[in-house]
Amino acid sequence: MTGYRIAADIGGTFTDIACLSPDGVLSTHKIPSTPDDYARAIAEGIRALSAELGIARDFLDVLHASTIATNAILEGKGAETALVTTEGFRDVLELRRIRVPRLYEPLYRKPPPLVPRRRRYEISERIGPKGEVLKALDIDAVHRLAALLAASSVEAVAICFLHSYANPAHEQQVAEILRAVLPGRFISISSEVLPEIREYERTSTTVVNAYIGPVVARYLRSLQSRLKEDGIGGRLLMMQSSGGTLDVERVIAKPAQVVESGPAAGVVGAARLGLHAGYRDVITFDMGGTTAKASLIEDGKVVGTDEYEVGGGISLNSKLVKGGGYALKLPVIDVSEVGAGGGSIVRVDAGGALKVGPQSAGAVPGPACYGLGGAEPTVTDANVLLGYLNPESLAGGAVRIDLEKARAALAPIAEILKCDVLDAAYGVHRLANATMMRAVKAVSTYRGRDPRDFTLFAFGGNGGVHAVELARELQMHRVIVPPGAGVFSAVGLLFVDIEVARSAAYLTPIAEADAADVAQRFRQLEASVVAELDDRERATVRWRADLRYAGQGFELGIEVMPGALTDQDLAAIREAFEQEHERTYGHRLVGRQIDFVTLRVIGTVAHRGPSHLAAARHTTPAREARRPVYFGPLQGLRDTPVIGRGGLGAEPFQGPLVIEEYEGTTVVPPDASASLDIHNNIIINL
Repeated sequence: MTGYRIAADIGGTFTDIACLSPDGVLSTHKIPSTPDDYARAIAEGIRALSAELGIARDFLDVLHASTIATNAILEGKGAETALVTTEGFRDVLELRRIRVPRLYEPLYRKPPPLVPRRRRYEISERIGPKGEVLKALDIDAVHRLAALLAASSVEAVAICFLHSYANPAHEQQVAEILRAVLPGRFISISSEVLPEIREYERTSTTVVNAYIGPVVARYLRSLQSRLKEDGIGGRLLMMQSSGGTLDVERVIAKPAQVVESGPAAGVVGAARLGLHAGYRDVITFDMGGTTAKASLIEDGKVVGTDEYEVGGGISLNSKLVKGGGYALKLPVIDVSEVGAGGGSIVRVDAGGALKVGPQSAGAVPGPACYGLGGAEPTVTDANVLLGYLNPESLAGGAVRIDLEKARAALAPIAEILKCDVLDAAYGVHRLANATMMRAVKAVSTYRGRDPRDFTLFAFGGNGGVHAVELARELQMHRVIVPPGAGVFSAVGLLFVDIEVARSAAYLTPIAEADAADVAQRFRQLEASVVAELDDRERATVRWRADLRYAGQGFELGIEVMPGALTDQDLAAIREAFEQEHERTYGHRLVGRQIDFVTLRVIGTVAHRGPSHLAAARHTTPAREARRPVYFGPLQGLRDTPVIGRGGLGAEPFQGPLVIEEYEGTTVVPPDASASLDIHNNIIINL
C-alpha cells in the first residue's frame, strides 16, 4: 500500500481527480466525464494520475462523490417502486404539504409522486403515537401482497406505517415476509431510514431511499468491478450529504444518505482548509459546468439541516421556498444550488429577455468553443470571448478552445439584443452572476446572516472567473481561491472524516423531561453509532437535539454536551434554542412552551491523512503573457497580464489580472488586487 489517498468527483462536464501524498503534496487531474459509464472516467483518471506520479495503484483510501442519486430523481430514472402503508394513508405522497414554490402561478403543478397510485398498497394495521398497538397487523394480507409483488416488475419496496417511529414491530414483520418472498429486491423501511415524526416527510424519504436504491447499488457495484479490473486498490468510501464519508456497503444499504454527495465535499474542504488558514466565517461559492452552489461556514463549522427537497427541477433547502420537490428529511450540508454553470445555455426568450440556464450543454457536446459539435451559446463561450478564459486551451491543453466558434455562437444573441458581441457576452456574464446571487443569498440573507460579515471562498472550474464580481454585488470585501480550486470538491474529499448518524423521535416538553432519561436515550443512540464505526478507538461523538416552540411546524437543531445531563443542562438547552430562534427569525416567544422533537448522535472517525496541504504539484509557474480582456463598458477592453499562481507574492498585485492554472482560472478586475498567503491561497481584496 502506497500511503497515498485519492479522490474522484464526477461533475456534469469534467471528472476531477485529486491525490494527496503522505506528506501533504496535492496532485490533480481533470478528464471529461463519460455519461454512458461514469466509472470509466474515474478509472482512466486514476490510471493517468498514478502514471504521472510514478506510484502503484494501491491506495490507502479511494474516495468518491457523485450526483448519481440526484440525477436518478431529477431525470425520473429510478427503480420501479411500490409503497406499503397503513390503511387509509395511501395518498400521503399526493397530499404532501400545502406550500408551493410559485405563489402567483395558480396552474403550477407539483412533480408527480415517485410511486404512482396503482403501486401504493394499504395494509390493515394501526400503531398509536406512544407505540401502543391499536389494530393488529393483517398477516394474511401481507402474504397476498408479497405474492402480488413477486409476480410484478417492481424492483424496490418502501414500507411506511403510521407512528412506526414509536414502535417499528409491524414494519419489521412486513419487511421480513417481503425479503423472504422477494430475494434480491430492495426493501426500505421507514423505522430504519427515518425514525422521526411527520408522515409525509418520513414517507417521502423512505420512498426516495427505495427509488434510488437499485440505481445506486448497480453504480457502486460497477465502480467496484471497474477499479478491481484496473488494479486500483484501497478502501472505497463515498461522500454523504451530511458531510462525512461512509463505506460503500453501508451506502448501498441506505442510499438516501448520498443524494447530495457531490456538493458536500467542497464545503467540508473549505471549512477545514479555510480554518487552517485563519478564515473562520466564509461563504463557499462552487461554480462548475452545470450548476452553481453556495453554503455557509460559521466559526469554522459547516451549517447543516434536515429540511431538504430534491427533484421536480429543484434541489435546495429553504424555509422560504418549499413544495417544488420531494422531501428528504435526512442530515445534509446546507447547500443551495441554481442551474447556472459554465455549460449553461444562453437564449433570448419570446419577450426579448436574455436567459441563462438551467439547460446545460454538459460534457457532450459541451460549449460551442470546445469544437465538439455544440452550437448553442453558453456562459463559457461568453467568458472566452471576454478574454477571461484562455482562447486556445484549458486544463493544461487537454481541452482545445476555438475562439471563432464562441463568437459565432454568441453573434445571433448580439443581433437580437442589437448590441456588439462583446457587450452581449458581458451581459451573459453579469446575468449569470445575478442568477448565482440567489444561491448565496439563500444561505446567508435568508438565514439572518449578512454576507458582508463573511469572506467568499471560491472554487469549481468557473468559481474564480465569476467570484470577484459576485462578491462586489453582495458588498463583500474579500475572495479566497484555494489551491486546486478547479477540482476542489475532489480535494475536499481528502479531508472528510468517516461519519455515522442516528436519530430517534422524543416528543416531550422540556419542562416535563427527565434529564437522566434524556441522557439515557442519547447513550442508546451513541451505542448504535459507535457499533457501526470501524475504528471505535478513535471515534468521537456529538449529541444534538431538535426543538421547537409548542405549535410550530419546524424545528431548530442545538448542540448538546455529551455526558450525564442535569436540570441545569436542560435549562441551558432551552436558552440555546431561544438564542438560535432569535438569530434565525429575529424574535423569541417569551414564556412559550418548548418541546424536544428529535434526539441525534453523530459519530466520526478522523480521516487517515495529512490535515492540510503542504504543496500543490499543478501550481502553474510564473510566466510572461498578456491578452485583451473586456471588463464592461465603463472599463472597456484592457491589455491584461496573464500569470500563474506562482507569479503572485505577499505584496498585492493590482488588477486587471488573469491567473491561469491547470485546474481553473481566476479573474481580478481593475479595481481589485490579488496576493498569495503562506498557505498558497489567492487572496483578492476589493
